[in-house]
Amino acid sequence: MISILIVLSTIVVMECLSWCIHKYLFHGPLWFMHKSHHEKSHAFFEWNDLFALLFAALSLYLMYVDRKYFGYRFFIGFGITMYGVIYFVVHDWFVHRRFKTFKSNNTYLKAVRKAHKIHHKNQGKDKGEAFGLLFINKKVLKN
Repeated sequence: MISILIVLSTIVVMECLSWCIHKYLFHGPLWFMHKSHHEKSHAFFEWNDLFALLFAALSLYLMYVDRKYFGYRFFIGFGITMYGVIYFVVHDWFVHRRFKTFKSNNTYLKAVRKAHKIHHKNQGKDKGEAFGLLFINKKVLKN
């Protein structure tokens, strides 16, 4: 039971951490890589995708070092992996439609898409809004 709690807690922490990283690093000193995500592109991959590889490496490392005992590090790594899967499905597949097979009229998912469109409304580094993915600000739902 504690393992499930660690995984779920890690997913929540990753959403909060991702918000901070996105706002203060991606739209800050790491903009040179993240800007590829805000520009029109016809390529399947963008420089911004390297961030996913970094998080994947961290999660694999944590699971690897604790593979014999399945301790808290393993389940934190697994939680990071689960957040990555959720992020890929929601952000890349549903919101940005990197694969054209996933549509939904679900109210929550439509709010996620709307919040992300608000974020991409500003193409520049500064003055961005809605840096998170899973937690939607209520003001987004009212517009």
